[in-house]
Amino acid sequence: MARIIDITADRQAALEAACAALADGFAIAVPTETVYGLAADATNPAAITRIYETKGRPRFNPLICHMADLAMTEEYAEFDPVSRVLATAFWPGPLTLVLPLKPQSPIHSLATAGLDSVGVRVPKGFAGALIGAFGRPLAAPSANTSGRISATSAAHVEADLGAKIPLILDAGASAVGVESTIVKVEDGQMRLLRPGGLAAREIERVAGKPLLRANKASAAIEAPGMLASHYAPGASVRLNATAVEPGEALIAFGSAAVSGADGARIVLDLSPRGDLAEAAANLFDYMKRADASGASSIAFSRIPEEGLGEAINDRLLRAAAPRD
Repeated sequence: MARIIDITADRQAALEAACAALADGFAIAVPTETVYGLAADATNPAAITRIYETKGRPRFNPLICHMADLAMTEEYAEFDPVSRVLATAFWPGPLTLVLPLKPQSPIHSLATAGLDSVGVRVPKGFAGALIGAFGRPLAAPSANTSGRISATSAAHVEADLGAKIPLILDAGASAVGVESTIVKVEDGQMRLLRPGGLAAREIERVAGKPLLRANKASAAIEAPGMLASHYAPGASVRLNATAVEPGEALIAFGSAAVSGADGARIVLDLSPRGDLAEAAANLFDYMKRADASGASSIAFSRIPEEGLGEAINDRLLRAAAPRD
């Protein structure tokens, strides 16, 4: 089983153990403000292979490469003016930018799924400090079995991947609770590849231009989180529920009245006060709790589409999609 180190109890020990494991080519679980990541050296093909094997992730699905700061990112990728404005405004934070790779960039093609671009992000807190100490970017998708619910605590990681990795760094629950927002700028136009922990309206406010939505039905896989079925529990998922069927789990929002809730196997409310940030932070944990209740189906109340609701609904649509 994985060794677990509490970062709040011994930050230096966590840094040293993590750097040693990464240098040896292992994939380890690292907390970020969005979700827990399964991190490995983005320049080491054997280490990246461990990420794909541990998660059971298809290798055509690229990985986000996490950087210590803007200066490190500039060593590996090319910035256009709009992307630089966004990076300056929102890093460190829950924004990933898809940028062209620099010629001879040492980020391995396994991390980019062979694309000539790379998704890059500067995380807040301990993860950024770890990357700075390690000195190389970390490829880090969410620390969970591919296609399943993302991990927002060390306990989630341990239950799913604890027998497959050597180290889990524990920093408590993730503050944001959903993955980063992914944006790609082409010819000065911003495209939203994945909604996430940074609301689209904040990006539009800083850039002074609209954030165009991708056509989900025809979009190529340019970034993580674009597969039709993703973030899925073992139970089936039913959206915009106004009534609960006997034995279903119910995940509500804003204290919405749902017929038949008394007969639900478990009832959870993402945010009784209707706060979308609180709902995002609770989403994956509540999905795991509902799934563990033994319900064959999880019914979700309607979630507003504005702000972080766009990211929550994106995750729920993919969780509810037909599965292979």
